[in-house]
Amino acid sequence: MKSSNSIGTLMHLPINEIDPGDYTNIPEFLLKATANILKQNGGRNWIPVIVKDIGKDSYQVIGNSFVYAVAEEAGLERVWCIIADDNDDTTKLAKILAGEEKPKINLSTASRDEIMAALQYLKEQPNSEIKSVILAVATNKIYEAPRKYWKNFEPLIKLKCGITGKQLDAIKSVFDLTPQSMPDTINDVTLLRTMTVVQLKEIAKKRGIAGISKMKKDALIEELS
Repeated sequence: MKSSNSIGTLMHLPINEIDPGDYTNIPEFLLKATANILKQNGGRNWIPVIVKDIGKDSYQVIGNSFVYAVAEEAGLERVWCIIADDNDDTTKLAKILAGEEKPKINLSTASRDEIMAALQYLKEQPNSEIKSVILAVATNKIYEAPRKYWKNFEPLIKLKCGITGKQLDAIKSVFDLTPQSMPDTINDVTLLRTMTVVQLKEIAKKRGIAGISKMKKDALIEELS
């Protein structure tokens, strides 16, 4: 492996030393038309390919794979590249910056503005799954929910914010979660309301609260809070 001093360096690498990595599916027209333009303009890729060093005289594309594919189609012997480190986070960032992978917002910690921006992005997509969702209502309900404890996106459905089970795949495309451990003692009314009666009775039983067998959800929440 080369010295870490090469990280961040612009290098003119032989294309036969570069593994294409996760090759993107590029329409043949775009590939050939862009390759022709590249050759007509001196054959220099002004936007470099992002690669990581994987061995002696060996690299792998981690970003701007379209540029690499065009250079290969154009028959270039060498291609300009930026050398990145081999950290998985670097690879993910390179793909996001190159527009090859969609970024996600951490719903566990997202601000109100971030939640609204993500939902609005989804709403504006062609054939949007959440077209009928009222942004202000959904944003407020999600922001005020105990999101930091969610282990999956199912609690969204219980919020009655307009998001249904059929729309969760769309939600997962813009959000991810990093859940915290549930506290030993739960007093948060908002969090308690997301639980089932069975779960609430179990907590009440552990606390030694009497008469729980006849209590309904509201009464259980009141006792536990």
